[in-house]
Amino acid sequence: MKSPDVLSISQLNFYIKSLIDEDSNLKTLFIRAEISNFTNHIRTGHFYMTLKDEKSSIKAVMFKSNAQRLKFLPENGMSVIVRGSVSVFERDGQYQLYVDDMQPDGVGALNLAFEQLKQSLDKEGLFDTESKKQIPLYPQKVGIITSPTGAAIRDIINVLERRFPCVEVIMYPVQVQGEQAPLQISTAIRQMSDSKTADVLIVGRGGGSIEELWAFNDELVARAVYDCQTPVISAVGHETDFTICDFVADLRAPTPSAAAELCVPDRAEEYRNISAIKNICYNIVNSKISQNRAKLELLMSKTVMQSPLEHINNKRLLLDNYIFKMTDYTVNYVDKERARFVTTVEKLDTLSPLKVLTRGYSISTKSNLPIFDINDIDIGDKINIRLSNGNIDCTVNGVERLEDDEKNDL
Repeated sequence: MKSPDVLSISQLNFYIKSLIDEDSNLKTLFIRAEISNFTNHIRTGHFYMTLKDEKSSIKAVMFKSNAQRLKFLPENGMSVIVRGSVSVFERDGQYQLYVDDMQPDGVGALNLAFEQLKQSLDKEGLFDTESKKQIPLYPQKVGIITSPTGAAIRDIINVLERRFPCVEVIMYPVQVQGEQAPLQISTAIRQMSDSKTADVLIVGRGGGSIEELWAFNDELVARAVYDCQTPVISAVGHETDFTICDFVADLRAPTPSAAAELCVPDRAEEYRNISAIKNICYNIVNSKISQNRAKLELLMSKTVMQSPLEHINNKRLLLDNYIFKMTDYTVNYVDKERARFVTTVEKLDTLSPLKVLTRGYSISTKSNLPIFDINDIDIGDKINIRLSNGNIDCTVNGVERLEDDEKNDL
């Protein structure tokens, strides 16, 4: 009896892989499944995930070359339709699905990518109104970033020339669709911002499908618009079209033509405004002149203007009259106060201690201090007696104190 062949694990895995790889039914598969355990391998760029339904699951991998073509980022719980093939990873002996393409189930990939990027940038604050710059009222230079051959550039230039022909138009031609468009548009925005070439920028293109407008949903373009130091007007597609560029821009215009109208004032309207302001100023000045003329005529009708010398003479007479009155009042007031002063002096003289001395009274002092009480004197003290016509220096030889009833008699 022949003994069976003994295989290594590598040989077994290789054999199973060969069988699966030769099965044409497993080469191109379309599978509807839900994503779980999703991993975006930063270093390699590969996507690893598990695809599952209600009963089963399978490991899956999407290599970088295929993953970078996706317009959206896969997420856990997302329902997708994938195209790929089944093969075996020999090292682990595990069969898995190798994904070539992926589409969201029930929603377009571009629509999903749009919503994902919109939510991400909104969280970062790129849509905040506080960061929006004011569009200048009277720009001298307008920069236009669009295709040089599209209808949008002709519409913009026609509107600018009609509304505000003195403005200088600076064209920066770029591709507005295709793989190179986002890089060209973002580069143009940054270059015009850094060079301060224009006072305001119009970035956009004419209408089209979501695929044709997709360059303006690119993150490169969105960040270039947000970082731009020059105010940016987004003019992409028709009024019903919305792009990420519209949300980030300082002002969104429904069409390229509308962008040109929002960018510059209307010359005819400005002329009308200036004419109206001129009329208002003219009326104000005329009214002021009329008021001042009436005031001047009123002043000229006054006597002082008709006969200045007579007015001066009348004022001189009035002044002399005031002087006479003031002189009389002053003389009377001085005489009155002088008489009052004399009366007061006479009263003070009557009350003067010296006046009392002339009537036989004297003032006794001890050490230049008045003596008020007999108890302040002792025998042998030297005192001074002031009379009306001189002083007497005395020595006390005796002191006689009065009783209370004697004091009362005094």
